[in-house]
Amino acid sequence: MKIFIDNVVFAWQKSGGISVVWYELLKRLLNTQELEGKLYFIDYAGSEKNIFYRLLNIPSALICKRISSKLFGVMKYLPQMFSNKGQHFIFHSTYYRICSDKKAINIVTVHDFTYEYFCSGLKRYIHSLTKNYALRNADHIICISNNTKKDLLKFVEGLDESKVHVIYNGVSDDFFKFASSADRYSIKEQPYLVYVGSRASYKNFELAVRTSALVGMELMIVGDKLTEDERLVVDGYLRNNYKELGRIDNAKLNELYNKAFALIYPSSYEGFGLPVIEAQKAGCPVLALDNSSITEIIGDKSQLVNEPKPEAFADQIYKLQQEDYRNVIVENGINNAKRFSWDETYRQYLLLYEDIMKCYDK
Repeated sequence: MKIFIDNVVFAWQKSGGISVVWYELLKRLLNTQELEGKLYFIDYAGSEKNIFYRLLNIPSALICKRISSKLFGVMKYLPQMFSNKGQHFIFHSTYYRICSDKKAINIVTVHDFTYEYFCSGLKRYIHSLTKNYALRNADHIICISNNTKKDLLKFVEGLDESKVHVIYNGVSDDFFKFASSADRYSIKEQPYLVYVGSRASYKNFELAVRTSALVGMELMIVGDKLTEDERLVVDGYLRNNYKELGRIDNAKLNELYNKAFALIYPSSYEGFGLPVIEAQKAGCPVLALDNSSITEIIGDKSQLVNEPKPEAFADQIYKLQQEDYRNVIVENGINNAKRFSWDETYRQYLLLYEDIMKCYDK
């Protein structure tokens, strides 16, 4: 039985968490001998702008179909029209799509429900319509956390729970604690906090800024360029006590985590929360709100904050200034990060594919 991966997400975004997930999975699937002659891709013009897609170097012989950029604007919201010569096949899209062919066994991976919780109007309507159609017509659904599964069953009522599988995301080996203490955080140096990722409203970026100002620590901002409104806020609270680093690679991010006082991650909702585990693996304490999947994946909950207030985050920062306490938090974080591995994520995806193949090869 053949497996067709719909690479739509790489044309949809230039980078981002979902692209990371699929990059980690696909680079392993491409090197799986058992899938030789079985794994194929539906590709899209414009995907080469995605930094993770470029790293994959998918052989042209494995690309069975390529969608032009002129059609992408409409087709990204529609079921894929695709056939495998009357034979059953697995269709797994990198975003919320299914294949309309009757012989397709559709798998959908669900990352979160941020649109349903935090968006409104036409944007939410189109997203939810597309997502719900895919989920209700999927043969198998993968959720990246138990919290995402809970949200799935909440927002898609009447769904058959038996077809839902929870498979955690992993964390890259690019993140690790430096062996030399000279390369890690030291109380002798000017401490700084790290903010990583999107600054959508539910991420509470301003809360990170206000906390940094309250405790007098520099804020390192990783992600898209600040907007004019964001810069006014940051300048107003921090003046020159921040650095805008833009998008950086994992090597630089790992160095940043190692030298940081802590990662500040005050998001009100996450489907998983990759930066939490990345920071922990690098030996960096994490300051986050006690909610959604964060509660599930962080392990030791000592540093979780109950209220989205700068004072509450500051209290946890002051606790981390105690060396013995900080060492415990760092060690607990490193041990917790060991629960998450892209190799294990890949293994569970592959097991699901193999189980489906066995059912239809009988």
